[in-house]
Amino acid sequence: MREIQGKCHCGNIAYELLWPESGKMLAVRACGCTFCTKHGGVYTSHPDARLDARVADSNSVNRYVFGTKTAEFYLCTRCGVVPFVTSTIESVEYAVVNVNTFENVDQSELDSSVSDFDGEDIEARLGRRMRNWISRVTVRAADS
Repeated sequence: MREIQGKCHCGNIAYELLWPESGKMLAVRACGCTFCTKHGGVYTSHPDARLDARVADSNSVNRYVFGTKTAEFYLCTRCGVVPFVTSTIESVEYAVVNVNTFENVDQSELDSSVSDFDGEDIEARLGRRMRNWISRVTVRAADS
């Protein structure tokens, strides 16, 4: 397992991502939704990865939802960065991680493509997330 560190710009939301693959390149997707396009969201996930996130001040985090309301964008209200997105499906929390928040990964290790899920119905969207997103997700608040 490879350990990847990441955080928002101010460090209020930080995480460790345990990545199962030993290959050099990480597949990443530039999301084509309007929110991610405006914020430059580029994400990665692997169904066998593990995300352990920590929030220092939960009062400075907004869980932004829009559109189908099936995903929560963890937005730091201090610095405006979205380190990851979660989706709770059948009582399991899934996530994708914004590679622009990685601390210890060289950009040359990222194999980027563009994704566009416009027109995808909710059932197909949730099924895709269950197959591809990180399924071992822990988000802890230090102040609770």
